[in-house]
Amino acid sequence: MKVTLSALNTSESSFTPLVVIELAQDVKEETKEWLKNRIIAKKKDGGAQLLFRPLLNKYEQETLENQNLYLVGASKIRMLLGAEAVGLVKECNDNTMRAFTYRTRQNFKGFDDNNDDFLTMAECQFIIKHELENLRAKDEKMIPGYPQAKLYPGKSLLRRLLTSGIVIQVFPLHDNEALKKLEDTWYTRFALKYQPIDSIRGYFGETIALYFGFLEYFTFALIPMAVIGLPYYLFVWEDYDKYVIFASFNLIWSTVILEVWKRGCADMTYRWGTLLMKRKFEEPRPGFHGVLGINPITGKEEPLYPSYKRQLRIYLVSLPFVCLCLYFSLYVMMIYFDLEVWALGLHENSGSEWTSVLLYVPSIIYAIVIEIMNRLYRYAAEFLTSWENHRLESAYQNHLILKVLVFNFLNCFASLFYIAFVLKDMKLLRQSLATLLITSQILNQIVESLLPYWLQRKHGVRVKRKMQALKADIDATLYEQVILEKEMGTYLGTFDDYLELFLQFGYVSLFSCVYPLAAAFAVLNNFTEVNSDALKMCRVFKRPFSEPSASIGVWQLAFETMSVISVVTNCALIGMSPQVNAIFPESKADLILIVVAVEHALLALKFILAFAIPDKPRHIQIKLARLEFESLEALKQQQMKARD
Repeated sequence: MKVTLSALNTSESSFTPLVVIELAQDVKEETKEWLKNRIIAKKKDGGAQLLFRPLLNKYEQETLENQNLYLVGASKIRMLLGAEAVGLVKECNDNTMRAFTYRTRQNFKGFDDNNDDFLTMAECQFIIKHELENLRAKDEKMIPGYPQAKLYPGKSLLRRLLTSGIVIQVFPLHDNEALKKLEDTWYTRFALKYQPIDSIRGYFGETIALYFGFLEYFTFALIPMAVIGLPYYLFVWEDYDKYVIFASFNLIWSTVILEVWKRGCADMTYRWGTLLMKRKFEEPRPGFHGVLGINPITGKEEPLYPSYKRQLRIYLVSLPFVCLCLYFSLYVMMIYFDLEVWALGLHENSGSEWTSVLLYVPSIIYAIVIEIMNRLYRYAAEFLTSWENHRLESAYQNHLILKVLVFNFLNCFASLFYIAFVLKDMKLLRQSLATLLITSQILNQIVESLLPYWLQRKHGVRVKRKMQALKADIDATLYEQVILEKEMGTYLGTFDDYLELFLQFGYVSLFSCVYPLAAAFAVLNNFTEVNSDALKMCRVFKRPFSEPSASIGVWQLAFETMSVISVVTNCALIGMSPQVNAIFPESKADLILIVVAVEHALLALKFILAFAIPDKPRHIQIKLARLEFESLEALKQQQMKARD
């Protein structure tokens, strides 16, 4: 018998606040009351059946500072039923991983009716976010008190409240005690050690834990490339035929590390339960809009939007815009080469030390312009992808990542390809590659971590002064925490972090035989990146909502595609070297044929390696097969009972 929310009492007089909703200062009382009623109403009445109260000071009074701040939580029973609704997977007493159900809750390891730690705080916050995002308009035509904020059946209420400026933000609260424990084992003591990935997952969720796991893995995987590349840089710089060995190692390395990562990722996500989560019938994303109807697959009521309209938007608007941006990027690249010619001519005419330093200025300027263009394009890509109105969050992310990757790849690497294969200037290629790599790393460290940390420290000092000015009338625990956290920056997800690693992987692998020192710079950057990103997550930004993930998603394909391109570029560069050309002084056709044959052989070896290394370890394959077999057996028994 299935347990329903309406059959259980999910209300509590007091609750642990998990999520904060900040409203605009001038929101009307009728709007506040309507929002409260929708949040606390039962599911059968179109509500979220959550707990909701204003933020109060220690005298249980609202103050001017907090009159627009509200706390959201849920009862234990509501959380458990929410865990079943979102499909959380937990470990059973027999050590298997199964989707949690309230009816069979006693079968799960660590569950006790008197124990509130069965669900992590991150999982509880994810459940609340899921329920708030799935609050949808029924019969309302507008938000009460705001006739301009139109509603139609199926529209996400939270989305409309945010776009109308009625709700400023919704964010989960930090658990200061748990955060302090995590910091002590993560980054406060600088040392070469493994990160506490399981603890990161317990606090921030699987998506962020997978990013830090991949960052750590990729950093350690770069060390062999750095160690081998260092003597090549120091001793055999111009001896290009020796780089055949280095380029071949690069090929095997880039293939093996990505395949081994997939195995390690499967092992982690099985242990966390997300490898088994059913994402097949993912619910519509909050930004999706359309006419309310019945989903023919799930039978649920949800917005429906014709796919042909989405395709028209993609091919008639988004695609031409992306092509225009790519053309602009190439135009800026040609301006950079004009500056290089100008700087080189100035140096040849004067030959002074000042002009020799000036030779690096065009590359530095171009690297800064690239970073600015990448960030501006990112905003445009997000707007376009949202306007395309994708139903699923996964589809939205895939289209956004594709747009950004195409532009960033061309923007960051087009000049290097032009120097390598059109100008054929290996000295300029090494100089440009080194300048782009080092400048981008320095800019990313400043923009992503140092600047936000400095701004946050200044804000923290202001908040503490404000608290002292209130003459201790305020309970300086929850109140101060909410006031402090609401002004923190918002973490926008792992997109930019993965993009940084993707571009770094390109700098290391695409032109490894020309600049083997790139891996060493990447290792040095990543050791500091681990700590700066950890600081950023814990102290600079608000706590992000947990998001279940079974892998790094489309980024795995992006890295694999980059490794394929690197085979082609390294083979071509070796084929262009003077030493290899000297072997075929008269017949260039033979040289081209041999280079193409070697490139195809290396690609074949790459795909054989990818096929030979299973994506999932053997013990994970067995456990998944056993679960599938048990599901089929259970289905057979149900069918037999139905016949009887």
